[in-house]
Amino acid sequence: MDRNKLKTWKSEMTSHLTDELLPFWALRCWDGENGGYLTQFDTEGNDAGTDEKSLLAHMRTIFSLSLAHQYGHDPDGSILELAKKGVDFAIENYWDKKNGGFYWLFNRKNEVLIDKKIIYGHSFAIYALATYTSVSKNPIGLEYAEKCFNLLQIYASETSYGGYLEMFERDWSLCGTDSGGGDRKTLDVHMHLMEAFTALFECSGKEIHKRKLEEVISLLTHRIMHPVYGTGIPQFYKDWSVAPQIKFDVIWGWDRFTGEEQIKAHDDNTSYGHNVEFFWLLLAAMKVLDINPHNYDELFSKILNHALGTGVDWEFGGVYVEGSHNGKDVYDNAKEFWQQAEFLTGMLDAYQLYKNEKYLEVYENIHTFLMKQGIKHEVGEWWPLLSREGKPIWTHMSHSWKVNYHSIRAAVLAISRLENILDNKT
Repeated sequence: MDRNKLKTWKSEMTSHLTDELLPFWALRCWDGENGGYLTQFDTEGNDAGTDEKSLLAHMRTIFSLSLAHQYGHDPDGSILELAKKGVDFAIENYWDKKNGGFYWLFNRKNEVLIDKKIIYGHSFAIYALATYTSVSKNPIGLEYAEKCFNLLQIYASETSYGGYLEMFERDWSLCGTDSGGGDRKTLDVHMHLMEAFTALFECSGKEIHKRKLEEVISLLTHRIMHPVYGTGIPQFYKDWSVAPQIKFDVIWGWDRFTGEEQIKAHDDNTSYGHNVEFFWLLLAAMKVLDINPHNYDELFSKILNHALGTGVDWEFGGVYVEGSHNGKDVYDNAKEFWQQAEFLTGMLDAYQLYKNEKYLEVYENIHTFLMKQGIKHEVGEWWPLLSREGKPIWTHMSHSWKVNYHSIRAAVLAISRLENILDNKT
């Protein structure tokens, strides 16, 4: 372990977070005219003027601001105050006071455009609101996080085969099948529910939150991750049989695809970023549950070996988008912002768990790629999508899908983990 390198990485990431990334959001995100967060910015960081706000972007912003405060990057408390404004505003304007739950999409004036109840969005509401209360001690966040959790147990819990259904109308009646999404279960939602329930249990300490966290972990490890390769399978039918990956009518998580384009190799594709994100999120859950993470060494080994074996570009740097489950083929060799972010945290966690320096080598690869090519330093945010060689393909700084959750979280957690490694802490 080269301590000088670790110190350099920490210094570079701290400078990026403090001087670029947090100011980008703190100075731009509050809508002074209509209230709520603005999250659509062009390549120069200017308001793109898009007539859209989303539950997802709003909750992710609350989480990111709360996390920055939690880890000591908010010396005057202004970032936490910005998070509080977002919490209060969401409860007042985005909560369905008749049926419960948060609406999905709004215009700039915060009028509801899509009133469906999407579990993907509610997972981030639980994550953000519970984290906000843990950080601020303001009970309002936990109150509404628990309300969301309880609604999921009433309406979304699928008791025949386990897990959660994901797409609902305003009154919590299930959406239609196929592109309506009412017959699907996904890796993405269940992984983010694990993330959300971890934060909720850590905040509340309630047995029911612990039990539901344990249930979703069991589903992820026994149903959702590939039984041979340990990689994530994107979509399933209600009975957990593997389903072809399709886009839903209410699209979430598809920032890489436009128009009517369908995903290539939809029966055999896995995301390197999701797999590594799952690895470190499960580690975080183990810590909160006080479970020995080495109980999952076999699964972790499969995930990490697959990710490092095919997902990392040793020629140009960075992480590819996706490839085959068997690790032989890369299907998309572009470099998307969020996969880089999740590898930063995942590789430092893997090093702390196994003390194998190959994980620091991967961290260095991605850190260097980001600092040289992945961040538009003069503006302060990350490029959304780059070619394999690191040339910008998309040039906006933010939209409803690319907000601040991956970039701020990765920077904050990388700094913390580098400090722990330097101090010989785990």
